[in-house]
Amino acid sequence: MNLGVLDTLSLAATLVFALPVALLGVNRLVAGDTLVGGAFVGVGVLMVVLQEWLTTPSDLPGAVAQRVVGRVATTDDEE
Repeated sequence: MNLGVLDTLSLAATLVFALPVALLGVNRLVAGDTLVGGAFVGVGVLMVVLQEWLTTPSDLPGAVAQRVVGRVATTDDEE
């Protein structure tokens, strides 16, 4: 998975919200509440998976910026 700078920042922002949800689920699983714990872990995983795979209208400016940054910040492979 080759992530650019903007993709990495987007993933980090998603993880800031998804990790507490998933950790709550793990806590509930350890406490014996398997249904609620499994649901919270599933929601945390889905938050990350859907953010990576779905393209929303707000992602389009980021995709354009990523393409521009990729063209501007290229390095010579011949050196």
